[in-house]
Formats: sequence, C-alpha cells, structure tokens
Amino acid sequence: MTSTSRTIDSALRGRAGRLAMAGFWLATRTLMVVLLVVNLHGTSSVRVEITQTYNNWYDVLVTGTMPHDDVMWQYPPAAAAIFLSPDLLPFLSYFQAFVALTVICDALIAIGLVRAARRADGSLAGAVLWLTTLPLLLSLPFGRYDLQVTLLAVGSLLCLRFRRKLGGVLAGVGALVKVWPLLTLIGTPRGRTTRDAVVSAVAAGAVLLAVLALFFRDTLGFLGNQGNRGIQVESLGGSALMLGKLVGAWSGKVEVRYGAYEYLGPYVSSVALLSVGLTVAGFAWLLLWRVKARRWTTATPLDAALCAILVFTITSRVLSPQYLIWLVGLAAVCLTCKHTTQRPVAWLIVASTALSTVIYPLTYGSEILPGTGFGTFLLVLRNGLLGWAAVWSCLRLWRASASPAPATGNGIGNGNGNGNDAGTAAAPAPKAGSEVPARV
Repeated sequence: MTSTSRTIDSALRGRAGRLAMAGFWLATRTLMVVLLVVNLHGTSSVRVEITQTYNNWYDVLVTGTMPHDDVMWQYPPAAAAIFLSPDLLPFLSYFQAFVALTVICDALIAIGLVRAARRADGSLAGAVLWLTTLPLLLSLPFGRYDLQVTLLAVGSLLCLRFRRKLGGVLAGVGALVKVWPLLTLIGTPRGRTTRDAVVSAVAAGAVLLAVLALFFRDTLGFLGNQGNRGIQVESLGGSALMLGKLVGAWSGKVEVRYGAYEYLGPYVSSVALLSVGLTVAGFAWLLLWRVKARRWTTATPLDAALCAILVFTITSRVLSPQYLIWLVGLAAVCLTCKHTTQRPVAWLIVASTALSTVIYPLTYGSEILPGTGFGTFLLVLRNGLLGWAAVWSCLRLWRASASPAPATGNGIGNGNGNGNDAGTAAAPAPKAGSEVPARV
C-alpha cells in the first residue's frame, strides 16, 4: 500500500470514517434505486427483467416446476430460490420485495468487506472499492439477481480463511445458483483446507440438488438452453464481429435469441468454437498454475478467484453487463488483504465498469446494436481492458506463487509469495495450525 492509501485507510477506521462510509452507501444506493424507477437515458429499462422475466418465472415456479420451456431460463435449479424470495416480504409487490432483498445483499457484502479489514493484514480498500464502483453501474445491480450470487462468492472467500467448511458450503450453494462461485475454491491452499472446502461444497451442492429435485420438476432443464447460446453482441467475439462489420469484412446481423442480442451470419460458429477453445485453454492454465504454485499467502486464494473469473468472463460467448458485478465484488475481496497482487487489475476493472455503463444502458440502442463507429470503439475498448486485466492478473498470480523465487545471499529463495513482483508484500510463514496450512 502507498503512504496515501495507508493514511486513507487509517482515517476510515475511526468512528467518523465508518459513519462516512455508511452515509455514502445510503446516498449512492438510494440514487441507484431512484434510477431504477425514474428513467434517465434508459436506466429504468433494466427493471423489465424483474417485472416481466423474473415475475413470469415466479408464476411457473410456484406450481412446482422449472420454467425450462422459456428459452431464457438458463440457470441452475437453485436460482429458483432467488426468484421465489420476494415471498419473504409478502407486504410488498414482487418488484419492491425483489429490489429490497437485493439492496440487503449489497449491504451484507459491504459489511463483510469492512469486517475483513479488521484482520492483521486487512485493508479497507476493498470496502471502498465496492462502495464507490458499484454505483458506476447505475440501476443495473438492483435490476438483476447477480448481487445475490456475488454475496455467496464473496462470503465463500471471506470464510475460507478461518471457516473453510462454511466457505465450501457457500461455494457449493453458489454453484447451484449460477455455477461460477465454485471457482472461488481454485486458489485454496493444498492439503486440509482444499479437502475440507471441496468436500463441503460437493456435499452442500448434492443435498441442495436433492431437495430441489424433490420439490420441483425438470430441475436440469436449463442445460439445453444454455448449451445453444451463440455469440452475444457484447462478448469479446461479438466485438470482433462488430469491428469486422464496421470495416466491411463481415456481413452478419443482430437478432434476439435466448433473451439476448446475438450475432448471426458467416463465421459466427467458428467464433463460438474459438471462444469455447479459449475457455478450455484458460481452465488448463488455471490447473497448471494450481500444480506449479509453491508459495501461498493469505491473499493467494482471493487473487486466484478473481483471476479465474476474469479468464472465464472474457473468453465466454456471453458477456452481459451484470457480469461486472462479479468482477467488482471479487476485486473488492482481493483489496481487503494488503498482500494482494491484484491491485492494478482492480483499477482496470473499475475502468471497465464505467465503460460498461456507457455501453449499457446509455448507448446500447443508439450505438451498440447499430454497430456505429463510436459503439464499436466503446465495445472494443471495454473488452480490451478486460482482456488486459485477465492477462495481467494471470501474470501477477503466476509470478507471486509459481515462478522460481529469487535467490537470497545464502542461495535460498525468499519464499515471500511475491516472486519478482515488486511492491507486493507477503504474509509471514504460517505457524502450525494457522489459517494457511503448509502445502502437503
């Protein structure tokens, strides 16, 4: 941390600082809710997802079946609990209850990040990032269910250090809500921590799936709709096709499929296949890192989780604007630890978040879908930043934990967990029985 960062961190730890953060959260979240109701350049259009799509799914779910006949239903079965959750507030309308519960999830994430800063190696930078960056997405976070999923992923990472079984349970539940939270376990230290977390995740997932299968029909019906997805306009492959269309090298078109705007035309299947290939390559790299990693600090599980989600986000055939909620949440978790290697990557995510809002909803209909020069520039720039962030995240994670440690005067590597990555402090070697077990 720089001296300025340390000064800000110290100031925010006092009573006045905590009150300032609480006041900022209240003010910004109130504005986000207002934008969800009052239209400002399309900000209220995101509410359609709740008032129509989610509400329609609710009407089907209460009958005891999954809405698999709707091609937009592409989520694992535990997502049903999210769409049924407004019943917890029966005195409100479906829209009001869903938004209220989503705001509560946002508050829980903020509280968890603040509490994590109390650890010996903790920092309030993560809480500050969450408080200040999420509002850049305007009303979008409260108009989707990704905040609930992000809460499970953030909770899993924050629990893994001291309550690894609970962390595994949250990851397993999250996987049955939207798959990706399972990747929060990719960086757990070898040995008992990994065994406890993975076994807990599998057990929790199996039990939850059995319960859902007992109460709902067609619990796995989502698989067909998800597998048939094409190249979404906002994805990395979509920005390449958009650029090709702008320069006259591609003659495809945009069409609504599976609830999103996708490209149809020549080479689309090849781009989709390439995207899948890049995802497989990214997963292979993560496994290689896992095998080669030799040094773990308290930040390594957090950094690895962000790296994994960045890789899978940028290589996916679909890159919806709400995916930035995941990245902001995981970047915030990384910054709760002073030893993180992902600080510059977090800044790239902040910039990408701001650009995502310009793309959707501000210019989506006027620049992005028509594929204008400005719209193409925005999308290529945003995806370029995310691609840069993914590559940089991989490099910094590798250097910190898998590259050969620089030799010291006695010929022994320093083992400080940061390789040649200057400016990244490492945690001291853990004592026996501490929260970061030795590798076995």
